[in-house]
Amino acid sequence: MVLPVTECPNHKPGPTCSAVILAGAGESRRMSGIDKIFAPLGGHPLIYWPLRAAQSCPLVDRIVVLLSARNIDQGRSLVARHGFSKVVSVREGGERRQDTVRIGLGTLSGCEWVLIQDAARPFLDATLIADGLAAAAETGAALAAVPVKDTIKIADQHMFIGATPDRATLWAAQTPQVFRFDIIAAAYKLPDGATDDASLVEKLGHRVKLYQGSYDNIKVTTPEDLALAETLLKRRQCA
Repeated sequence: MVLPVTECPNHKPGPTCSAVILAGAGESRRMSGIDKIFAPLGGHPLIYWPLRAAQSCPLVDRIVVLLSARNIDQGRSLVARHGFSKVVSVREGGERRQDTVRIGLGTLSGCEWVLIQDAARPFLDATLIADGLAAAAETGAALAAVPVKDTIKIADQHMFIGATPDRATLWAAQTPQVFRFDIIAAAYKLPDGATDDASLVEKLGHRVKLYQGSYDNIKVTTPEDLALAETLLKRRQCA
């Protein structure tokens, strides 16, 4: 059984929105030799699911897919096989995540909004896309996040607790991260790298809006994550 395609709410803050799907960096070391992007989930490769969500959402006009060199042919075959007509480019990413994003941005022109999504997060959906665009309309930058459930400890170099931040202020960042194109393009001209796109935008001096993500919106990094994703997918199919 395939998940039904959910309808996107009627919200579009700009004339065009491009989705950049990132699968270009990393070697899946924690997946026991399996390339996680093409690991099977619900009868399809992992990357199929975020691609399907972006393809089916009318708020997204174009899709750019960034893959490692060894996966280019497989990625192009997947796009053709499933008729993902919004995909305008499948190309090789960079050595690091920020390099891959920079390459993706370089393929775009004439769009006002960019949605950046990790291919390893299979549960992108219409709500996350629409809510991200709505939140980004406030400041030009937004990211999905969820409140942290556990108490967090900050450790020093000797593994002693240095501080216990207030859990009420802590959110775990996810993707999608949504930006006005001119803002994210300017951020990627900065010399310093970052672990996520929003961090670069913050360095540029822009405020980034958090919006409610989903605890189901997991990132598949280990075999255990993939097993959990299968469970979540089956639950969604039965809902």
